[in-house]
Amino acid sequence: MSRNVLAVYPGTFDPMTLGHSDVVRRAAQLFDRVIVGVAVAHHKKTMFTLDERIEMVREVMQDQPNVTVESFSGLLRDFAVGRGAKVVIRGLRAVTDFDYEFQLAGMNRSLMPDVETVFLTPGTSYQFISSTLVREIATLGGEAEKFVDPAVARRLAAKVGQR
Repeated sequence: MSRNVLAVYPGTFDPMTLGHSDVVRRAAQLFDRVIVGVAVAHHKKTMFTLDERIEMVREVMQDQPNVTVESFSGLLRDFAVGRGAKVVIRGLRAVTDFDYEFQLAGMNRSLMPDVETVFLTPGTSYQFISSTLVREIATLGGEAEKFVDPAVARRLAAKVGQR
């Protein structure tokens, strides 16, 4: 029985890290289609514009034919349900992520009872990487290219050079 399951992986991806792309690749093996939902992020001051973040994610994931990239604003529920998603993917790096993600999953279940939250962990070499740390390392002149795709590293270097 083919179910054609669509999963949504939401985030700000400011920038997309190797951990993010690892989670997307894992999700792409499990689900028929994956939409990477790049959040407008009204509540955060991002380093990259929305368009830049979308372009980065598309460039990094271009080798995954069942992965598409879209932006969204507002509630994840409206985006996921509006696309017909049956799964929301959330990445867990460490135990410290779990409390917040567990609470978020419960709230999402209340808002969209027909959509399941699935937690995926990145490979062990990526579990310590966060976008926040990557931005800080890059801004302070460190070697952020270890933690992001080469396409993202180029954009990150250009962005930091502009400041």
